[in-house]
Formats: sequence, structure tokens, C-alpha cells
Amino acid sequence: MKRIFTVLAALVAGFGVSVSAEEYENVFNPHWYIQGQIGGQYTLGELGFSDLLSPNAQLGVGRNFTPVVGARLSVNAWQSKGGSDFYANDYAWKWNYIAPSLDATINLSNWFGGYKPERKVSFGLLAGLGANIAFNNDEASDEASAMRGQYTNISTDDQYLRYLWDNKKVLLNGRMGATMDYRISERVSAGLELQANVVGDRYNSKKAGNPDWYFNALVGIKVNLGKTNTKKVIPAPVPVDCGERIVEKEVIKEVPVEKVVVEPLRVDVFFPISNTQVANSEQYKVKEIADYLNKYPNAKVVITGYADKNTGTASINQKLSEGRAEVVSKELQEKYGIEASRIETKAMGDNEQPYSSDYTLNRVSICIAQ
Repeated sequence: MKRIFTVLAALVAGFGVSVSAEEYENVFNPHWYIQGQIGGQYTLGELGFSDLLSPNAQLGVGRNFTPVVGARLSVNAWQSKGGSDFYANDYAWKWNYIAPSLDATINLSNWFGGYKPERKVSFGLLAGLGANIAFNNDEASDEASAMRGQYTNISTDDQYLRYLWDNKKVLLNGRMGATMDYRISERVSAGLELQANVVGDRYNSKKAGNPDWYFNALVGIKVNLGKTNTKKVIPAPVPVDCGERIVEKEVIKEVPVEKVVVEPLRVDVFFPISNTQVANSEQYKVKEIADYLNKYPNAKVVITGYADKNTGTASINQKLSEGRAEVVSKELQEKYGIEASRIETKAMGDNEQPYSSDYTLNRVSICIAQ
């Protein structure tokens, strides 16, 4: 019985060795999302901070085109406040507004840290342009009348809310901001958004000679529509036949002379997405290059790094390709004692794609020794 268990254990172990686990990568899917937020607003003015706070809300719909770049159409609305310490007396008023805006968004975490859909906290920036449609400005009119009634000896209207408006006021609105999202699930995240908005000088009815500003702090929920990513099996690298072949050429002389022609060695070292470290599974390839260079002391190697153009930006991919070439060069020097003068590195970024059948294979350093 003991012998039977021993045989079964050996079979299971042999099976485990022969079956290798498949590796996966997350591929980004462009997707839409909807967003609802609520918070507060501070309108820049002459009164104390708490006197110029008001409620604020925002609805938005957006689309993430790449892991880094997206766009959003948002509608921010509710209330703004104005104030004046005219002749040491405080006057305050409020009005309502609706501000639609088209915003460009950038995911900084994916830009600098690579695309990781299960990342818990992500940071981003936004910038937008839209309109601010203000209305219900009756309180400003009442305060202007109070100023005129109290200071009858001041004749110029410049002192009484020179830019006072009725009905509604439409102004161009510029926006910039920062975001933080906390991932709850693939579809749902909670977020914090801070905004700075700039409008024309006529927004708060006072003439100041400079644009008016208001600042929003919002918290809310974002819901992704559809799948944000798919898992794709990383194919095993296709082995390249880089074996040496010796071609013998017989020279007809009095004494036969054998001439050996050594063919160049090509080795492709593959990398995971957004990575510049040589994986354990690829280490034997670096040793193969070192063995070749040690065997042929006059040989040199050219290492060319690449990145696939389907992910990341051109600048990020250029850095990735540089890192992939440099890490192979560094290992040849530090692990195997290959002189730096025998190594040349190049970086093609995503300008060239050596593999057209499968773009994931373009995350590679192609090493040619001769």
C-alpha cells in the first residue's frame, strides 16, 4: 500500500510540473460612467469665511477613453453668496446659478503607476470650460437700496454695487480641480472633488476690476456603465531558434584549413505590462547572451527596448523601452561581468512594433549579439 501511495504522489508531482499556470493581464475597456455629488461652496468676498459658505451639488456623465484620459459633461448648481463691508457695515446677499461645463480628466495614478483596475485609491486632475447662468439676484438689489438709503451723502453710483444685475446673468466659466476616488467595486467608487472656478467681474454685482472666484468641495458616488476591463491570457513567448550552426568551409591548399563562421545570436526578453524588471522566467535568456559573449570575446551585443502602443502614452512608452534595454545591460554587467564597452542599448518606445500578430509581445528587449 505504501508503494502505491508513493507512485500516485510521483504521478501528481509530475503532472504539476508539466502543467504551468497561465498568466493574465488586465486590458482596459473604454467605458461611460455617471456621477452624483453634493457639498459646499465658498465664494471669494470681503466678509468672513463662514459668511460666504453655501450649498452646492453636481451631476455628471463621462467617458474614460484610455486608462489616463477621459472627458465629462457636468452640471454644477445651487447657490453663491456675495458680501461687502461698505463703510465698515456688512452687507450680504445670495443668488442661484446653474453651471454646465465640459471637463477633460486625467488619471494620475494610471499615468505614473500603470493601469491597475483593482487599485483602491486613485488621484486625478480636471480642467473644463463652460457657462455660469446666474439668477434670483433680488437680495443684492435690496442691499444696494439699503446702502443708498443709509449713505445719502454719497452721490456716485460706483459705490452701490456698480455691476448689479436683474433677471439673469450668463458668464463664461473656467474650472480646474483635483479628484480622489476610492474603489468599492468594479462598477462603483466613492470620491472627493475640489474645484476652483473663475467667472467675470460682474458675477457678484460688485465692481472689483478682477475676475470673481468660487471654490467647491464635493463628495459623491461614481457608477461605471459596462465592463471596465477584461482579463487576457498572456501567451507564452515563442521560442526563437538561436542555436549556433557551424559552417565548415574547406580551403584547398597544401594543408586543409577549417574556417568557422558563427551566426549572430538573437534573444527576445519579454516583460509584463508597465514593467522594466527581468522576470525569473526570462533570466535564462540573459545568461544565454552572457554565455555567447564569453564564448566569443570579440562579440558585442545590441539591446533594443520596445513598448506596445496599445497602452500608455508615447512618453511613458519611451521610458519603458529605455528601462527594458538598460535592465538587461545592467544584469549582463553586474551578474556576468560583461564589459560595458561590449554592450549598446537603444530605445524605440512605441514607434516600432516588432510583433504585429500580438501587441503584448512588443513589451520586449530584442538582443542581437555578433
